Order: sequence, then structure tokens, then C-alpha cells
Amino acid sequence: MDDFQKHLTESLKDDSFKEAYDKKDLRFKVIDILVGLRIQYKLTQAELAKRLGTTQTVISRIENGSVNVGIDFLQKVANAFDKKIEIKVA
Repeated sequence: MDDFQKHLTESLKDDSFKEAYDKKDLRFKVIDILVGLRIQYKLTQAELAKRLGTTQTVISRIENGSVNVGIDFLQKVANAFDKKIEIKVA
């Protein structure tokens, strides 16, 4: 285990840190899914934006993590790619 992993493991013992980390972790997963779909379908940010009825700037901000997305946006993404959303609380 490298120094970063050791530090992260230790930091995750703090409940407030873990809560903040988990929130960001979910956000990164959403970004990964969005970017993954865009790449899989060989779309530019502008092309994806057009499909979703938004702008390239919004897609860029979502992909770089500066904008949070809501359920309505996720549903638009799912519809645009003929996919469905599955939510699981474990």
C-alpha cells in the first residue's frame, strides 16, 4: 500500500471525512458513466449537448466536476442512449 492509500485509509476512519468522500465518489461515478457513454457512442461534447438539449459548456462543466447533476438530467442521459437508471441503496 502506497502512502496515499495509507493516508486515505486512515482519513476514512473520520466519519465526516468519509461522508464527504462518499459523496464525491458517487459524483465521480456519474462523471465516468457520462464520459464513457459519450466516448462509446463517439460523440463530442457539443453533439451530446444537442442530444440532451443543453450546451457544450454545461457538458464540459459536468465532466470536469464543477457542476452537480440531478435525477432529471440523469434521466435525460438515459433516454438519449436508450438506457435505464437503476438506483440501489446498500
